[in-house]
Amino acid sequence: MEGGVEILLRAENVSKTFETEQGTLTVLRDVNFEIALRERIAVIGASGSGKTTLMHILGTLDRPTTGKCYFEETDLFALGPAQLDRFRNRSLGFVFQFHQLLPEFTALENVMMPALINGLSRQEASERARQLLGETGLEHRVQHKPGQLSGGEQQRVAIARALVLQPQLLIADEPTGNLDSATSEEIYALLDRLHHQHQLTMVMVTHNAELAARMDRTLCIYDGQVGPV
Repeated sequence: MEGGVEILLRAENVSKTFETEQGTLTVLRDVNFEIALRERIAVIGASGSGKTTLMHILGTLDRPTTGKCYFEETDLFALGPAQLDRFRNRSLGFVFQFHQLLPEFTALENVMMPALINGLSRQEASERARQLLGETGLEHRVQHKPGQLSGGEQQRVAIARALVLQPQLLIADEPTGNLDSATSEEIYALLDRLHHQHQLTMVMVTHNAELAARMDRTLCIYDGQVGPV
């Protein structure tokens, strides 16, 4: 707790490099920032600036080359693989530009899937999924498969799936990037409402400057470093 603000996520001197045929490519360089509990952060930057790499590190889908990430007071990358998997499943929700729904399953089954994998009973998983699909305005589409849904509806299902295990942090990587402007506005409004209803902390990568300006704070990645706009 600093100045009455509870810090949920903290990055300390995070760097990420990749070895290529042309030599070492530095994507992130000594990145430092904090995210407060229930804060909404937009992350912007040019294509190839490292936004997705940073999201993957914050989501523990990738490891930094150097540096540390703390969730509350837990040093995430000091955890073993099984502990890290449990943390990711219980504390994080992910929404991507492309919904990544399983086409052979209904909307309800897609949302239930993470809950079933994590050991919830079929009844509880179904109840949670139906509630979230209702909150996203899809109570009348629960038995439809992704191919029967519009792009905006598919993204709503993906958002419901991301929240079914009641995560503290939602990480969204260009969640409106594949949608038209009207549907993008609907998805933003939905995320804003769910942020309040579920007391979420939210980090969202976006190219949409107007959308970013409506978040609590915007960080910009430039030359591998992160700072305010």
